[in-house]
Amino acid sequence: MPAAEIDVDVPLTRALLAEQHPDLADGPLEIVAHGWDNVIVRLGDDLAVRLPRRAMAAPLVEHEQEALPALADRLRAAAPDVVVPVPVRVGRPSPALGYPWRWSVVRWTAGVSAEATAVVDRTSWAGALGRVLAAVHVPAPDDAPPNPVRGVPLQGRAEAHDSRALDDRLAAVPAGGRDAARRLWDDALAAPAYDGPPVWLHGDPHPANLVIAQGDGRPDRLAAVVDWGDVTSGDPASDLGALWLCFDEAGRATCRDAIQARADGGRGWDDATWARAAGWSLLYATNMLAHPDLHPRMVPIGRHALAALLDDVA
Repeated sequence: MPAAEIDVDVPLTRALLAEQHPDLADGPLEIVAHGWDNVIVRLGDDLAVRLPRRAMAAPLVEHEQEALPALADRLRAAAPDVVVPVPVRVGRPSPALGYPWRWSVVRWTAGVSAEATAVVDRTSWAGALGRVLAAVHVPAPDDAPPNPVRGVPLQGRAEAHDSRALDDRLAAVPAGGRDAARRLWDDALAAPAYDGPPVWLHGDPHPANLVIAQGDGRPDRLAAVVDWGDVTSGDPASDLGALWLCFDEAGRATCRDAIQARADGGRGWDDATWARAAGWSLLYATNMLAHPDLHPRMVPIGRHALAALLDDVA
């Protein structure tokens, strides 16, 4: 039985490259991210190797490998300056090296995570993210990767029919905001369910999955949208909930305008979709606040989103 977790390091990465992509094996390697699910190893100046470190994350890399080539042309046309990490090489499991999962070589994009930037500065690239999301949200094929927690009807969530589950989630909300959060959730549940064709979804477009090229005197720009492991299909509201995670009021308006100009064949998403999006954002924000010891970098994102949502309710 494969190990549940593997210590991915530079020697293992180099050995995998030598076995399967020997023309890349001599380049300099440096671990630049050791995440909960994946390790990112920079390869030279222009490439990076993305390797799952947990069995639970292994299918996510496979989903990226399957879905991103199908979306790449649309995304490049919508936002030519925004990199999407379509694999340039695909790695296989290696019984000889004891590595049991698929892995990818992708283009390296220099920049900083959006969550490390000031929220007020993000409006400069909000339109670019809106164009990317609108380009993603087109009807998906029946064999799009499944994901039981993204794009699904809110009415199917435990919080929709179990008051204890909702109470547990709202425990992360300051006491003075819980009534407003309940109203927001009730409005999201009352909104008509999505009845269009399932559309492609990034699945997790929060600020830590957005790479920003800082302007050095010029406005920041969106350089890359990364970590497509949750890619799936379903209700676009699932992705649109990210607007409260990423932006202040001005940024949300800019991003929403860019989406509405292009979404659903240029008709834009209806009010029900945006009400459900706020409900999804409440789920994301409370998730980010629920595990501060395990995921401390998510806490400021969750706090910002929760404050933005409660301001909207007010």
